[in-house]
Amino acid sequence: MATRKIVHIDEEKCDGCGECAQACAEGAIEIVDGKARLISESYCDGLGACLGECPQDAITIEERQADEFDEVAVEKHLSGKQPAACPGSAPKTLVQCELVDAVGEPGEAATVPSRLTNWPVQLKLAPTKAPYFDKADLLIAADCVPFSFADFHARFLTDKTLLIGCPKLDSFEFYRKKLAQIFIQNDIASIDVVYMEVPCCFGLVHLVHESLKESGKDIPLNLYKIGIKGDILEKLPVSGGDE
Repeated sequence: MATRKIVHIDEEKCDGCGECAQACAEGAIEIVDGKARLISESYCDGLGACLGECPQDAITIEERQADEFDEVAVEKHLSGKQPAACPGSAPKTLVQCELVDAVGEPGEAATVPSRLTNWPVQLKLAPTKAPYFDKADLLIAADCVPFSFADFHARFLTDKTLLIGCPKLDSFEFYRKKLAQIFIQNDIASIDVVYMEVPCCFGLVHLVHESLKESGKDIPLNLYKIGIKGDILEKLPVSGGDE
C-alpha cells in the first residue's frame, strides 16, 4: 500500500444516479444496492474524472493509504465488460400498447393504455444522446403536472419523448447543462413545456430557455400552464431563443 490520492464517496449524499460510474473509464465505481461504490482501490487512478459528473457533490478526492493503481488489473477488469451504470437508467424505447378501450370486470374501471415511449423519464437519469431523441417532439413536464392534469397521457404525451423534473427541488444548473447537451447532441424537432401555475414552477420555462441559448439551437417551443385544479390556464407558442 502507498499514500496516494483516491476517490471518496459520501454514501449519505449519493442517490445512485450512476453518472459517476459511467464517467469512470477504469470501471472503479459501480452501483451496488442503490449507491455508488468504489469496488477496488487498485482500479482508481485518483485523477477524479468522476467528480464533475456527480450532481449531489458526493465524490471528493482524499489522500490516504490505499492499494496502488494497477493498470494491468484495470485492463483485465474491463475486458469484455460493459461500462457500469444504474440498471434503472438504461435507455429504452418502449412499444406502445394498442390504443383501444379495454373492458374490465363488472364494477371495475377500464384499463387505459400508457402512451409512454421512452425510459428513463427523469431528467437527472436521462442520457444526453439516445435513439428516441432523434427528430423527437420533446415533452418537458414538471413533476406535479401528471398528478394535476387527469388526461396527461392522451392530451400531452401521445407520440412524444418525455422528460420530467422539478425546478424547485432539483439542481437548476445541472438540469441546464444536461438539457443543453441533449439539444446539442440530438436533432430535436419541437419542445412542449408543461408546468404548474405556482410561481416556482415557471423556473422550468426559464431553464429550457437558458438551455436553448447555450445550445445555439432554434427549436419550436410551446408552453402550457396547468392550474392546480387540473385545467389548462394558458398556451403560448414562442420561438426557441425568446422568453
